[in-house]
Amino acid sequence: MATLVLTAVGSAIGGPIGGAIGSIAGQIIDRELLFAPKPVHGPRLADLAVQISSYGAAIPKIFGTMRIAGTLIWSTDLIERRSSSGGGKGRPKAISYSYSASFAVALSGRPILGVGRIWADGKLLRGAAGDFKSATGFRLHHGGEDQPADPLIAAAEGIGETPAFRGIAYALFEDFQLEDYGNRIPSLTFEVIADAGAVTIGAVAATLSGGLVDAGETPALAGYAAAEDSVRAAIAALADVVPLSLADDGAQLALLSGADEAILLDAADEQGRREIVRQGASSLPREASISYYEIERDYQAGLQRATRGGAPGPGDRRALAAALSAPEAKRLAEHRLAAAWAGRVAAKVVRSWRACALRPGCHVVLAGEAGRWRIQRVAIGPMTVALDLVRIVGSSLPLPPASPGIPVQQPDHVHGPTVLRLLDLPLGDGTGAAPLLFAAAAGSEAGWRRAAIEASYDGGGNWIAAGSAAAPAVIGTVLDALGPAGSALADTESAIEVELLNPSMWLESRDDDALANGANLALVGEELIQFGAAEPIGVNRFRLSRLWRGRRGSEWAAALHAAGEGFVMIEQDSLLPLAAPAGSAGSEARLIAHGIGDPPEGALASRPIGGEALRPPSPVHLAAAPLDGGLMLRWVRRSRQGWAWPSESDTPLSEESERYRLELTGEGFVRTATLTESAYHYSAAERAADGAGPVLVSVVQLGTFAASRAATLPVS
Repeated sequence: MATLVLTAVGSAIGGPIGGAIGSIAGQIIDRELLFAPKPVHGPRLADLAVQISSYGAAIPKIFGTMRIAGTLIWSTDLIERRSSSGGGKGRPKAISYSYSASFAVALSGRPILGVGRIWADGKLLRGAAGDFKSATGFRLHHGGEDQPADPLIAAAEGIGETPAFRGIAYALFEDFQLEDYGNRIPSLTFEVIADAGAVTIGAVAATLSGGLVDAGETPALAGYAAAEDSVRAAIAALADVVPLSLADDGAQLALLSGADEAILLDAADEQGRREIVRQGASSLPREASISYYEIERDYQAGLQRATRGGAPGPGDRRALAAALSAPEAKRLAEHRLAAAWAGRVAAKVVRSWRACALRPGCHVVLAGEAGRWRIQRVAIGPMTVALDLVRIVGSSLPLPPASPGIPVQQPDHVHGPTVLRLLDLPLGDGTGAAPLLFAAAAGSEAGWRRAAIEASYDGGGNWIAAGSAAAPAVIGTVLDALGPAGSALADTESAIEVELLNPSMWLESRDDDALANGANLALVGEELIQFGAAEPIGVNRFRLSRLWRGRRGSEWAAALHAAGEGFVMIEQDSLLPLAAPAGSAGSEARLIAHGIGDPPEGALASRPIGGEALRPPSPVHLAAAPLDGGLMLRWVRRSRQGWAWPSESDTPLSEESERYRLELTGEGFVRTATLTESAYHYSAAERAADGAGPVLVSVVQLGTFAASRAATLPVS
């Protein structure tokens, strides 16, 4: 600006020579005062990747698209929430704590268009689709000069004490759940989109200078973070890597590159002998390297080198806070190396007063010498002008082949809605006194992680917090109906096809030893089975065979299958146990899951409470043998407390007493008896009184809280 003013004043006083003198004086003022870099410069390359909260730290002005950490400018204390779940007769109540925080992060010292992906501690927090992987409220203030104060900050600090941060783009996180990050605010980095598409260096310079700098054809950058303390320092940071020069054309400051038109210096105007100086090659760099942000590796730091053969020499290393592709960074490194070697040649020429219009930074062609030259210094003498020149690289180099390195990118899976299953299973330790249910949850998309569960055991009248869903369960649909089969032998004839919810789910084959130890237990409809063979047959689809049927007393459901019924893998880490109130068997249980991708009403599931964990398994090995003209009926009880029979001894009773209800039915009669042992003598007299016809024998074990399902045996 001083250059323009003093040039005009000098021209008015002293004509062309006065204008030249004023121009030179103005350039000194511009260089030393208006555009002088201050001692504190902008961030090094690594600084943009580390979130800070230092008072007075420079907030970079973002151009194009960049990944930056930003500056924490406001935060609440950690907010602790306490919740309880479980409890009931004989069971302790589980108390859990969760923590959250609200905070704001400054992103850019100029307005932006938006924010793309966000990373927290290096893990993807917000995907390209705008979906969050952890629960949080989020608002983006774009940095306009009319933006209002954020309502959350105003509520916390008071409306009169809340700055609007106008001109600063910032992100506000409200009630950010910290469970995934060690209950602390994680280090965040943002994909900030300040401009639509790439931005030229000239556009950056024009914006930073408020229109005082004009530019010709300059290279484009996918993104750039300008955080220097002055306009000159910001432009110099670019010119340090990309050969550029700033010149005063008499009307405004101009940013020149090797592609701009050069001025031909006519040899006839030279005064005296020109001087050419060549620097020794040993002092020139043999390698130039550029560190930058690599676009193809999620804007992680990259490095490209250019080398020159010959004797060893110093290395030239520069960092550019810009987003580039690997070939573009490689070209900059090669251009810088070429510029260093071109600059080894300097010249000094003396011309007539007609050269007063030339300014430092202008590009010229020197008659009789190859290449382009940049004016380094202009000295005005008695009717002469001395020019100090340095040779520059004229045209841009072609894009060389370059590798960005192997990208280590995280999968960007959408969280998606919750799929919820409420299960009533014969699981647990067999000693409970209240119904035990289980919640299995997963997502229709591979990115699903968890959901908060609320439960009601009175048909929706009252709701209580039940904790957070466990790890994603393997959930699917059975495409064809499974035929009936017994539980005593492996079912090698049947097979089912299962379609799982999303491609992240997988099923594996296991041998018989693994099955005997409980592997591959799954709920198909209401029957618990184990499968030995799992054959992938398509996307998300498997064919399951070599089945063990009716596990844990569920053989009663083997004949109730239908196509389209549910499939759930029964794994301890993927089931959330839910202790229903004592005496609630027979009522309805309802669940609501609230996950990141769920609608406001959440995902719903309901079922009657049957109390399968309280029900003894039905007796087995029911047999009838002739005895004294009648029948001796015997059976073997099972226990909800033990499912293996390793020593061939009785399993634990798990009930207050051993009792059975026997029922004999035939044509025209029903005979019942309550027994305390697993045998009954159906005497000849009783049989004769009942007509001596076919009899259906039914035995039920009477447990402390529920009766088993019946074991039946027809007798002729």
